[in-house]
Amino acid sequence: MNLFDFKDRVTVITGASSGLGADAARAFAEHGADVVIMARRKEKLDTLAEEINAKGKGKAFAVQCDVSNEESVKNAVDSVKERYGKIDILLNNAGIATGGTIETLSDEEWDKAINVNLKGIIYMSKYVVPIMKEKNYGRIINIASINALFADKPMALWRHPYNMTKAGVIGLTRGMAASYTQFGITTNAICPGLFESEMTANTLFKTEEFMKMYNGLCPASRPGSRGELNAPILFFASEGAGYVSGQYLLVDGGFSIV
Repeated sequence: MNLFDFKDRVTVITGASSGLGADAARAFAEHGADVVIMARRKEKLDTLAEEINAKGKGKAFAVQCDVSNEESVKNAVDSVKERYGKIDILLNNAGIATGGTIETLSDEEWDKAINVNLKGIIYMSKYVVPIMKEKNYGRIINIASINALFADKPMALWRHPYNMTKAGVIGLTRGMAASYTQFGITTNAICPGLFESEMTANTLFKTEEFMKMYNGLCPASRPGSRGELNAPILFFASEGAGYVSGQYLLVDGGFSIV
């Protein structure tokens, strides 16, 4: 059995307009999946869909969606069901890295982090799980973070909303697994360390001092590169992971072990 054969598997990916979500969409399509890419920026989605479709392997379908808005999520999921009749895989990738502490942040900033990082997964799963239950099959992968388990090391990057919401992703993942594995729907989480992406490019990577500090703290002596998150995602989505549910995997170059 080719465990990474996703031919005829309908895969929905949120936060897919750039970065790790776009890379995952390319990886799934390369292995034959029909990929539904979702994000707020429709123009970027259309460009990515054209790129994927031009390769002639798995096909891409772009759907504009704001995961923090329940009506937007419902409409997006309805359009996928109408087009394909099923959803096999859901990658809840959309997220934001809000910085600050409990002393400095406004209610609006807390709400934004919660609405995207937590409610985004809640809304997507709320409308996708019933579709998966119809087929008694599903793979849900939630993107958390090593910051769900570990506070930032002394780098003056205090991100209390990020710590809180990503920890909530792990708790939600375990709860969903307990409820839905009996229906053939596995739910797992991936906790990335620092990766090069659009979200980090204008903050974490902009100073040589920061990167020297990070590389000194990480056993791999570097951040993650594009594509290095794809194999863990594909594993959780694969046929070979049918008995793996409620787990989280740290992909961080060893950053969390020292």
